[in-house]
Formats: sequence, structure tokens, C-alpha cells
Amino acid sequence: MLADRIGHQFADEGLLAQALTHRSAGAPHNERLEFLGDSVVNLLVAEALFARWPRADEGALTRARAELVREASLAAIARQLELGARLTMGPGEMKSGGHRRDSILADALEAVVAAVYLDAGFEACRARVLPWFEEALAALPVGKPEKDAKTRLQEWLQARQRALPTYELIEESGDDHAKHFKVRCAIVDPSLAAEGEGTSRRTAEQQAAAAVIERLNVSR
Repeated sequence: MLADRIGHQFADEGLLAQALTHRSAGAPHNERLEFLGDSVVNLLVAEALFARWPRADEGALTRARAELVREASLAAIARQLELGARLTMGPGEMKSGGHRRDSILADALEAVVAAVYLDAGFEACRARVLPWFEEALAALPVGKPEKDAKTRLQEWLQARQRALPTYELIEESGDDHAKHFKVRCAIVDPSLAAEGEGTSRRTAEQQAAAAVIERLNVSR
């Protein structure tokens, strides 16, 4: 049973059903729960990092939290819990493989977190949810998580007193529940540009920045 995998028996099983209902299946769907769950997940992870890394500065804590709560990380946890097979979706979204898409799985996980929080309160939610992040928490280099591509590119340019990169959205496609973004990252010194794609604008920007960094490494 899914409740066993989650580690929580719901008093209100309707909350879990709603958390697993994609908007393509009609209302009530999980978008409001996803909104709440996003904040709960960020708080739980921030609290865990704050307690585990007493000497880490704000920058290190922020980067670590970003790594743990990024879309791909949340989707990986959703797959471990086998949420995809239990999602209720419209026939079009199901046919297109929506139950395997990172963005949908990450949103569903956040919605499930909110459902646990509403059903049992914050303390119970912490006890159920933090173990899902334990492996990823343990794998982080203490106090020194790798900086994301946009940060690394910005710091490389600032260290050389060069103009900061620009990010341009060049394409946005797909329905509201299945957006796809293409972004161009450009720098002027040296003159380089690269494109990135993803299911969010932030992901696309990170991909584009990473591509520019790769070219910088070749040209240095």
C-alpha cells in the first residue's frame, strides 16, 4: 500500500487522493497542495541542514537546500515511493507519459508532503518526510555543496571584472501543466552563447549556463 511506503496512515484519505490528482484529471487537483508542500519541504530541509552543519555559512546552506529540493531530486524521491503509478491523470497526459515526467512527479511529492502536514501536523510530517531525504543529505559534502552553474559562471566573470551573463527566453511551449522552456545564455568577454532546455525556466537557465562554462573551460 502507498500509505506504507509513505509511512503514514491518513485519517483523511481524501487528502492523499487529491495530492495524487493531476490537474488534467479535473478538480479537485493537487496544485494548491503542491503550493503548500513546496514551503513545507523547504522548511524541513533548511531546518535539517541548519542542525547538521553548525559551521556552514548562509551561502553553503542555501546551495545545499537548492540541491536537495530541485525538481530532479524531488522526482527521484517520488519514484522511490512509486507515486507515478498512483497518479490520477487525464487520458492525454497519461498517454504522453506524464506519470514519468520529473516536473509532475516533483509536484506530486510536494503535494503529498502537504497532505501529511494537513492530516497529522508539522511534527509528524517531519518524522515521515525527512527520512526520504536522508540518503541525499548524507551524500552532500559537509558545508561545501557544489555551486550551481549560474553561480559558478557569475563568479568566474566577477573574478575577472567582466560583464555578467544575460539570459533570454527564446521559446516557451506546451500546455500549462507541461511547459517546456528554451533559454539562451550569453556573455560578451569572451563572446560566447549557448542554449539550454528544461521543464522550468530556471532549469533551462542552469543548462544554458553549464554549456557556457563547458565552452569556457575549452577556451581558457
